[in-house]
Amino acid sequence: MMIRVSPSLLAADFSRLDRELDRVSSADAIHLDVMDGVFVPNISFGPPVLQAVRKATSLFFDVHLMIVRPLDYIETFVKSGADC
Repeated sequence: MMIRVSPSLLAADFSRLDRELDRVSSADAIHLDVMDGVFVPNISFGPPVLQAVRKATSLFFDVHLMIVRPLDYIETFVKSGADC
């Protein structure tokens, strides 16, 4: 059995995001929970944040779309840097 580590971006200190990404640079992936405030009651971030984080790391992006009509947004998130 192989263990994979995928820390969640939501657990990061956004005021020090570069440092936080450096701390997890040996992880297998970054998990990004995208929440729209409709499908789930919380709101997190969207494609612009994904684009910014993509510029700061080459880690695999495991993006979890907890949004209404996720199929409408898949291409946008892929273009923003999502890997899965």
